[in-house]
Amino acid sequence: MPIKQSNFLSATYTGPQGPQGPQGPSSMSDGTAAAPGLPFADNTATGFYRPAANTLSFVTASVERLRIDSSGRLGIGITSPTSNLHVIGANVTSATVTGATITAPTLALATWTTATRPASPSNYQMGYNTSLNTKEIWDGTYWRLDPTGPGVNNTQRAIFGYGQTPSVVSMTNLVSAAGVVAADTTGVGTARNSLTAASYGTDKAIFGYGYLSGGVSMTNLVTNQGVVGSDVTGVGSVRFALAAAGYGTDKAIFGYGFSSITNLVTNQGVVGSDVTGVGTARYDLAAAGYGTDKAIFGYGQTGSNNVSLTNLVTNQGVVGSDVTGVGTARYGLAAAGYGTDKAIFGYGYTIDNVSITNLVTNQGVVGSDVTGVGSARRWLAAAGYGTDKAIFGYGYNGSNLSMTNLVSNTGVVATDTAGVGTARYALAAAGFSLTT
Repeated sequence: MPIKQSNFLSATYTGPQGPQGPQGPSSMSDGTAAAPGLPFADNTATGFYRPAANTLSFVTASVERLRIDSSGRLGIGITSPTSNLHVIGANVTSATVTGATITAPTLALATWTTATRPASPSNYQMGYNTSLNTKEIWDGTYWRLDPTGPGVNNTQRAIFGYGQTPSVVSMTNLVSAAGVVAADTTGVGTARNSLTAASYGTDKAIFGYGYLSGGVSMTNLVTNQGVVGSDVTGVGSVRFALAAAGYGTDKAIFGYGFSSITNLVTNQGVVGSDVTGVGTARYDLAAAGYGTDKAIFGYGQTGSNNVSLTNLVTNQGVVGSDVTGVGTARYGLAAAGYGTDKAIFGYGYTIDNVSITNLVTNQGVVGSDVTGVGSARRWLAAAGYGTDKAIFGYGYNGSNLSMTNLVSNTGVVATDTAGVGTARYALAAAGFSLTT
């Protein structure tokens, strides 16, 4: 039967010769991706080559596209497949299979700690960080945490801002994912004191309200890089000495401040109009997120009395009625989330400055007083950082202070850390950023 020569692949034959031509097994050079060992005669940039023992690679346009290794594993876009089918690529969006039934195994993410993350990750590489108890993905610059969990307290960094020295200021101080406070950043927006702040949009923050020569309702948005925006015209009743917290995983709520009204903040940082107040009107209270998507307001002063009552906020931003107080009644305290789903109230003033704390469970139940650690003070601020930890900072004890106290992911408060930045009080703080 005649066979056209043009139908043969081009190859170099090195086997034995028989009476009718070559006989026995043939072989060819290993080749490379740039020059395949077995190319097509009319397209030498396309073919096959052997990159290693018992391994076959397919090449088009002098680029390796597919590899079958010695264990029969098929890799597309990867030269060292680790499963029967291993596909790597930034633009893998879909696949179509006809006439077959596919049973998908349970997907198991690679696990690592913060210390053992891949040193040279691929873009969009994902894994589960056991140090932070959350999924994370490499975006080409940062490890970015899963914004859907573990909850409203999973920001990596924090920001302290505004406050009172001898005069009102608008400076800020960023806090790293390790709880290290940076030097002063030149202030943006109207200098004021007795304001509040919260996280929103999973990775941003908002400062709002406060006191200048009277109460104000302006806000300042903070990007996920910690950059503070200019003043946004206020919405809602002007007031000061209020509190704020994140809720619903990506929204925030401002509440109280010589009243009991609240203002909800969307996940775009837009402040809503006044919501009729629930619970006892008070000021100099504190608030924090808990339970991954809810919030709690607690403590404060009514004008004649210090109180320890609390008000829980649902994941829809609905404030509950007063809950009988637990712990020492006080005002001028601060609060933050910790442990991904719990919260802590700390410090404040009774008839003197105190350093006691009260832990809040992930069900919103406030615990009894915990003996104070660190310098007693009031009018400080607090925020979550490092996914599951918190930081108290600044305040007043007869003098303006800049010291901080870190809180572990089990709610244990550390001793004083020497202050960084301008000493001040009546400031605010919030977490921001999902990147480390």
